[in-house]
Amino acid sequence: MARAAKRVLAPREGISAARLRAPGGRQTHAGMHDPVPPTIRAWLEGVVIPTTLGREQAFGDAPLGAEYFTGAGELTAEDGRRVSLDDPVTPGGFYAFHKPVLPEPRIPFEIALVHEDRDLVVLDKPHFLASTPNGVFVRESVVTRLRVERDEPDLVAIHRLDRVTGGLLALSRRPETRGAYQMLFQERAVSKRYRALAWLPAGWTPGDPLPLGLETGEPRERRSRLRKIDGERPVREVAGEPNALTTIRLERTFPHAGRWAGAFALEPHTGKTHQLRVHMDALGMPLLGDPVYPRDVDPDPYDFSHTLQLLAERLAFADPLTGERRDFRTRMALDPETA
Repeated sequence: MARAAKRVLAPREGISAARLRAPGGRQTHAGMHDPVPPTIRAWLEGVVIPTTLGREQAFGDAPLGAEYFTGAGELTAEDGRRVSLDDPVTPGGFYAFHKPVLPEPRIPFEIALVHEDRDLVVLDKPHFLASTPNGVFVRESVVTRLRVERDEPDLVAIHRLDRVTGGLLALSRRPETRGAYQMLFQERAVSKRYRALAWLPAGWTPGDPLPLGLETGEPRERRSRLRKIDGERPVREVAGEPNALTTIRLERTFPHAGRWAGAFALEPHTGKTHQLRVHMDALGMPLLGDPVYPRDVDPDPYDFSHTLQLLAERLAFADPLTGERRDFRTRMALDPETA
């Protein structure tokens, strides 16, 4: 299964089309040496894809059959031509189609608009709502919701926040200018700042030293090598050359639930998965409400009783189209009582 299709098939109900690549052809890909079936029907009856809930259905078995693709699936060739089951297979060709998407219970939190112009929408993403379709959440994501609510099928997130992280998220409105904004994030030309509440080391009391020699108002850096282990949700710090850098500033300490916690400003200079959460946990200061660090509790995704105390607070950059300085601030706040 390849990534989302080129726009030969428009999103449906806010959900982008997927695409399949046929076997054979001259370009390098996993199936280039596989035999090419004589017809679309013969090819699709042997294809297996993941459904939206992570389970697998064979396209020859109920409830899906090859007929699905030329019916509800709207199988479409790269030239925009709708395909029939008796058509020959284009060796190595890409075909777009709509995957079946099941209903999803609504995540009971709302998106708040921070800014919009001709090219960008900047919003406050609530905790627990995915940025983009991912895993069990396809309909219940920022991108899908807004495409439907605003009738804007071209909306695309130009960066991501973890589902359990709240705060600023920027979306592109126009394909014509999207690449310029995406490049800002790829080249680390966007200044990001997060607000976080974290436990201080067990037994800490005012006057005790803190990791990294942290003192109120003084920035410190955490550098380490992070690696995602296949089959595990937590990201690990491992030995080796650092590939992740975070600036950490302690703003204040406060008592909470029988121990001490701290309010922190965090600035990631790299974009590794879970970077801020991993760095703080590795220092012995895990974030309040974190369901994965220091221990993965594998919560029900519809359990909203504990909120990760991490908030994307600021996005700032020089606009690639006008040179204007853009500086966006969240209107959300953290609350240790919900952790």
